[in-house]
Amino acid sequence: MRCHGRLLDLSHPRVMGIVNVTPDSFYPGSRQTEANEVLSQVDRMVGEGADMIDVGGYSSRPGAEDIPQQEELSRLRPALEHIRRHHPDLVLSVDTFRPEVARIAVDDYDVDMINDISGGEMDSKMFETIADLNVPYIAMHMKGTPQNMKEKAHYREMMKEITRYFSEKTDRLRRLGVKDIILDPGFGFGKTIEHNYELLSRLDELKIFEMPLMVGLSRKSMIYKVLGVDPGQALNGTTVLNTLALERGANILRVHDVKQAREAIIIRDKMAHSAPTDE
Repeated sequence: MRCHGRLLDLSHPRVMGIVNVTPDSFYPGSRQTEANEVLSQVDRMVGEGADMIDVGGYSSRPGAEDIPQQEELSRLRPALEHIRRHHPDLVLSVDTFRPEVARIAVDDYDVDMINDISGGEMDSKMFETIADLNVPYIAMHMKGTPQNMKEKAHYREMMKEITRYFSEKTDRLRRLGVKDIILDPGFGFGKTIEHNYELLSRLDELKIFEMPLMVGLSRKSMIYKVLGVDPGQALNGTTVLNTLALERGANILRVHDVKQAREAIIIRDKMAHSAPTDE
């Protein structure tokens, strides 16, 4: 994957740290609203082995408020400025579905990639903007919007629907000249707990696209509701699911807890290299 002239090798799993500059993300531990707090969190994540950082100014939790573009930008600008000043070579992603926010992030703050929870569904100009910006694009599957996705969680054949969705999206992006595309199946976005576990068990089916897969399982309700805890107590479950995702071909783990995700990758690699071989 090309990031502003640099190559990021995704043949080995990578860790993306989550930084939310929002007051209402579902996991309180990820909320940072002051620039110095953001920088402290980024410093810690980089020290723990994050390969990239994803910064979001729009909460996408179920039922989140639909804030205007200017408010999203007012949250993002100081955070991106501080991060870029102190980490000029860090691979930065911005989590947005708005083309103008994407353009400002790339042009003004040298952001390396755009992470779009809607896969271009919430603004039809996003694909053309990404092609013009010439940056990697993370396309996520979501039914509906953050405001109504709970009501949209109905499928006849979920994997067929997701596969068809990505086939249409990637075909259009390729025709526009977008070279680096990452697929995110969207755990928790317009999916029930049962859908999420089916999706995880069949994650390797998405390898047919021969594109990197990113998974965002960190502290989500598919973990804490099953365990009968809250998001703050869902770290152990997150590590279990991240390990299962790695076994099924995940290339990027998008997480709140970088150290534990990095350790999961290290141990999984040790197991892979220790497997007996036929003589």
